[in-house]
Amino acid sequence: MRSLSKKQRISALAATAALVVAGITAGTASAGQSAKESTAKAGAQPAALSAVQKTQLIKKADSTAAKAADAKALGLGSKEKLQVKDVIKNEDGATHVRYERTYDGMPVLGGDLVVHKSKSGKQTGVDRSSDAKMAVSTQGVSKSAKPATPKAKGSKAPRQVVFAMKGKPVLAWETVKGGLQKSGAPSQLHIITDAKTGKKLDQYQGIQEADGTGTSQYAGEVKLTTDGSDGNFTLTDKSRGGSKTTNLENSESGDGKEFTDKDNKWGTGKPEDAQTAAVDAHFGGAATWDFYKDEFKREGIAGDGKGAPSRVHYGDNYVNAFWDDSCFCMTYGDGEGNKAPLTAIDVTGHEMSHGVTSATAGLEYAGESGGLNEATSDIFGTAVEFHAKNKEDVGDFLIGEKIDINGDGSPLRYMDKPSKDGNSLDEWSSDAGNVDVHYSSGIANHFFFLLSMGSGKSELNGVEYDSPTSDGSTVKGIGITKAQQIWFKALTENMTANTDYADARKATVKASDDLFGKDSTESKAVEASWTGVAVK
Repeated sequence: MRSLSKKQRISALAATAALVVAGITAGTASAGQSAKESTAKAGAQPAALSAVQKTQLIKKADSTAAKAADAKALGLGSKEKLQVKDVIKNEDGATHVRYERTYDGMPVLGGDLVVHKSKSGKQTGVDRSSDAKMAVSTQGVSKSAKPATPKAKGSKAPRQVVFAMKGKPVLAWETVKGGLQKSGAPSQLHIITDAKTGKKLDQYQGIQEADGTGTSQYAGEVKLTTDGSDGNFTLTDKSRGGSKTTNLENSESGDGKEFTDKDNKWGTGKPEDAQTAAVDAHFGGAATWDFYKDEFKREGIAGDGKGAPSRVHYGDNYVNAFWDDSCFCMTYGDGEGNKAPLTAIDVTGHEMSHGVTSATAGLEYAGESGGLNEATSDIFGTAVEFHAKNKEDVGDFLIGEKIDINGDGSPLRYMDKPSKDGNSLDEWSSDAGNVDVHYSSGIANHFFFLLSMGSGKSELNGVEYDSPTSDGSTVKGIGITKAQQIWFKALTENMTANTDYADARKATVKASDDLFGKDSTESKAVEASWTGVAVK
């Protein structure tokens, strides 16, 4: 668990940075990328494929020989068969084959998995929806347990399936009930029942209506992806891995109570309305998901396509928000006087990025690696805010400026000159590992600002900056898009649990070399930015 509460109640919140900035020279900010600038080399980023190439890739993966080899390597039983759903190919030739599964000819709901392979075709890993062993008996199936086919228009007769979404796989029936939802939209309500007892195991709506709408406290009027039917909508986002936002109702444990709404219009913009904080959290969670998917083709925080739960209204007057690895979930307090929930976009992006770090480098939350952990969340929380392009909460390099924890309208942290908050470090020193990680993060935050915007005076989205360097040197920025690409590649490929600032310099230089070429403008900027914060 990573708590935000520290000295003066300063939280570990997301920093903000510009996705639109590129080709920045010291003291200026430009919205476009120069045509003369180098672009990333082929590597771990998703490859651009034509429709024909995509089809050929899937056809190759779907061959009998390829599927049999993967099934054998995965240790699947003789009754289990794989069906290719999708294939992603990276620029370096690595592939990620997404399979659905059948058992004895029946679809396995929750049996999907992703097999990762190197360029040579060797399996390098697998992500499974369920780790349970598929050993389902057809004995004891009751004819009376088979549901009747619903009469409503659009209904489908029951089909036999293996239900492996929750716990031990069981034989089940899947029935689709048609008709109309209360809102007037068509209905495809999938109902899963136990084939032996007739007990309902699960249900979900196959027709996703137009997005709901929400009135948030920090982001204004926003679109929300919700779920539900018959006037019983919930803050569940199946398009983003089943992400769900729940209400802890001031408790400090549990999964929280499901939010429901009749007309799919959520919140009032006022903190007194319990739905308002949920709107901000749900919107921020979606914005974070979209950022990682759009920028890095990463499906979900762990890269497994699964959503991360968000819980709001934690405790009473709780001036905090935190990510918890044990539940892989986000939790938000309501702030001072329960009037300022810590649910702004940058907070969400920051906290959920702790999950990305946990799933990749696993930077230990202490010493210099802890500072890098915090800075990683500041960096990507920054990028999430810019990527969201929300008119009410525009991108900037101010951290936590919306939630006003200090009570005077000032942000929590500043990326251009971290020491302006009175605690954070502008540059590295031998004592950096002994400083609270929320303040030693300033070193990498400052590095990232220099790499993105450059040193000296600049202005972006109405915010003025003036970023110094430790040695008085001038640094030219390369833009936030390239800077975040470098940091993400370094985090996911080069950093380890005990990476310190010197190691981080090496990791980001290597990442930049891989992306843009050794001695490229970008790699030189990386080195100059680290030197600018006294990391050599």
